[in-house]
Amino acid sequence: MAEKKFYAYSVPRTGKRGIAESWKECEKIVKGEENARFKGFKSRTDAEDWLSAGADYSVKKKLPKGVYFDAGTGRGNGVEVSVTDEEGNDLLHEVLPKKKINRFGKHLLGAEVTNNFGELLACRFALEIAVKKNIKKIFGDSRLVIDYWSKGYMNMKEMAPETIELAYIVSSLRKDFERRGGRMEYVSGDDNPADLGFHK
Repeated sequence: MAEKKFYAYSVPRTGKRGIAESWKECEKIVKGEENARFKGFKSRTDAEDWLSAGADYSVKKKLPKGVYFDAGTGRGNGVEVSVTDEEGNDLLHEVLPKKKINRFGKHLLGAEVTNNFGELLACRFALEIAVKKNIKKIFGDSRLVIDYWSKGYMNMKEMAPETIELAYIVSSLRKDFERRGGRMEYVSGDDNPADLGFHK
């Protein structure tokens, strides 16, 4: 079952502001409205806080210094990988040649791979960047990657060989990163500056 979300909205033309309990409800209010602002949240409190702060997309929580990773499919071209710092500045150029980075600063994998594979690859790049730049914290919003695959815990019967191979590489990189004093932590998708969910 999909996780419940709350959608805060603000419509300047009508002065309508509030929180909808489904995207369908929110869409009816904001569709076709010029300059309408809306954003999905996991809690009603976070939605209310965003509205109280002026429904400003640029207002983000103060995040700890670190490397943040994500993967998503929102542009319709397949899976994309994103790695940023705490302010949302792209970091993939630290480990990938320019020709492998698209105009959005992301690495496009295409439709042939799963989003989970993209998350795992993003984690690999985040680990390589963190070690290269001597950054001690990495954050991602995939529990599967953070709690299992990057630690080498896998159900190999249900995984593609290339995913298993990548998980072993990532697990080895993570062990090295943690030996150097690094830590990998979960961050909510709503707060992840590398987020590729393409939800406002």
